[in-house]
Amino acid sequence: MPLSLQLPTPLEYFTSLVQSDDHFPLLETVASLAQDEYPELDIQQVLGDVDQLLARLKRRLPADAAPLQRLRMLNQFFFRDLSFGGNVNDYYDPDNSYLNAVLRTRRGIPISLAVLWIELATGLGLHARGVSFPGHFMVKVNLPKGQVVIDPFTGQSLSREELSERLEPYKRRNGLVDEFDVPLGLYLQAATPREIVARMLRNLKEIHRAQEDWGRLVAVQDRLIALLPEAWGEFRDRGLAHASQGHDAQAVVDLETYLVHAEDALDIDAIADRVAELRRARN
Repeated sequence: MPLSLQLPTPLEYFTSLVQSDDHFPLLETVASLAQDEYPELDIQQVLGDVDQLLARLKRRLPADAAPLQRLRMLNQFFFRDLSFGGNVNDYYDPDNSYLNAVLRTRRGIPISLAVLWIELATGLGLHARGVSFPGHFMVKVNLPKGQVVIDPFTGQSLSREELSERLEPYKRRNGLVDEFDVPLGLYLQAATPREIVARMLRNLKEIHRAQEDWGRLVAVQDRLIALLPEAWGEFRDRGLAHASQGHDAQAVVDLETYLVHAEDALDIDAIADRVAELRRARN
């Protein structure tokens, strides 16, 4: 009998990618997020498309190009020649988070555009990182004469003054003013690959929750729990999504996991009541 190879499910594949922080394949992991929506997606094709963009870019650059020249050429190529930019017409379209769609339409949200940009920048030998700036993901590059912060939605380089101005509403909302103020540099720390993927999944989570699309929300929660196995609030949110689908047994398991681990949470009593309600409904 011929051997039949059992291909991993999208979730199993994703889980295998996020096991270790030492060798975390950011581009491949982000590309794999689309597999729930595009089951036939060829991830290696997506990675190959990005490699081709990098090869095109490298052909334009002299081998001895200085870091600043490489950065300028990258921005010219990415934002002007290829016209990558923010999807201002449909910001909350889930496709904005799926790299295969972003590569096709050249439109995305700051964080998905950032992932592509960082991959190209790194391929050019630039020290580029993502920045979990409040409300709007950024990228930064360390150059010999200082640091450049860029908005991947527009390609604009931002001065310290402009960054501080963008922070003001966030600081006021959260009481981070006067003696509670913190230096700008704290908001510009590099995001880890795991943090980037978590932020992308939480963007999708909010879209699906707003649309009450519980099936898609559960799929996103499955990935968040694989990525952050001790983020107990994600078990709660998956449990509530299961309950909204009428999957009471799965809901109870997730909500009880939350109750066991999130002892000091403010919603413990409300979740305990929900579990009791679900148990009564099953009997």
